[in-house]
Amino acid sequence: MTSVETGDLSLVPDISTGFMDPFRSVPTLSFICDIVESDSKEPFSRDPRGIARKAVEYMKTTGIADLSMWGPEFEYYVFNEVLVDLSSTNTGYSIIPCEGENNGRFGLKSSGGYHAIPPEDTLTDIRDRTVTLLEEAGISIIYHHHEVGGHGQVEIEVKFAPLRRMGDIAMIVKYFARMVAHEAGMIATFMPKPLHNEAGSGMHFHQHLFKDGKPLFYNSKGYAGLSELAHHYIAGLLQHAPALLALTNPSTNSFKRLVPGFEAPVNSFFSIGNRSACIRIPKYANTPEQKRMEFRSPDATCNVYIAMAAQLMAGLDGIRRKLDPRKLGLGPFDMNIFALSKEERSHLKSLPESFSEALEALGKDHDFLLEGGVFDISMIEDWIRLKLQHDVMPIRNRTHPLEIQLYLDC
Repeated sequence: MTSVETGDLSLVPDISTGFMDPFRSVPTLSFICDIVESDSKEPFSRDPRGIARKAVEYMKTTGIADLSMWGPEFEYYVFNEVLVDLSSTNTGYSIIPCEGENNGRFGLKSSGGYHAIPPEDTLTDIRDRTVTLLEEAGISIIYHHHEVGGHGQVEIEVKFAPLRRMGDIAMIVKYFARMVAHEAGMIATFMPKPLHNEAGSGMHFHQHLFKDGKPLFYNSKGYAGLSELAHHYIAGLLQHAPALLALTNPSTNSFKRLVPGFEAPVNSFFSIGNRSACIRIPKYANTPEQKRMEFRSPDATCNVYIAMAAQLMAGLDGIRRKLDPRKLGLGPFDMNIFALSKEERSHLKSLPESFSEALEALGKDHDFLLEGGVFDISMIEDWIRLKLQHDVMPIRNRTHPLEIQLYLDC
């Protein structure tokens, strides 16, 4: 995203991120890098890691908080093989899962894998090796388990960390997960919806704010133990959710996950413990230090640094404007919304149904991202233009196999 005449950039390793790469035959020390201009060595304005740094700096200048802590959930599938064929006369793909019911073979049922155990869970060794290597690289793991997808979906959760450090951790987790699977002759994918009518993989972002060591989201007398500041933060996220999804769900496949009937949210509201909510307040996080919220829409096609920076900016905007989700009709709704009548559901605010809708929303609603110079307008404009050009239009213009089945005999 640089011009031809000013395209030279350099990478500067951040020594604090170093780890021994366990997948190299020659001992190799790997680092996460910052992007700088080659001549001046000034930070490149569009470096995602730099944007994350600027978001944290802006938060501190507001006086609202001096620390934001993050804990994304890493959900992904592990397959034996994936075959793809794209041409004018032959278009399709074939996924060979490593487990689950397939071609008459007994195994986990579709959407029946949550916390499965061996022998149905065939991926315990893969997960054990992944988290062991991650801990040896200095990343603290909370737990890992089989997720709901019966054809090889798993999850790893790491301990909370500050925003930019969590971006680094996310890069390393995805690399380790893919490499461990690769060593075993398999494919790990964080794609949001690789399997039709099977659970998709999200990247739920748990987040909360602190100031002078004091947690800001807790109030024992508030709804779900939330403070008024937490309500304002939630309102900011929900108010800007349509635009945020252009950054937190930046693929056409993202919106095949955000469909009714699964746990992925399709409406913009918050609730305690409700998995159909866009923002969920975990019931088990009931102490001041644990009290947080979970933004459930995003997935791992996002650039994690940009996604977290954008969420933080939306939440801070809600605090600055003292937005109230209850007055905006954004919850709390503590019920299964899919059990509501069509009339009752019509009062809920919907999330975008497609990537193009989300990009359109970002084009209209981005001023909150520009505060403090965290994002710049030219980057947002280029993001929208490039995503339409390279993601939306190719999918729109390609004949889908289902269309052949539906319309060939017209």
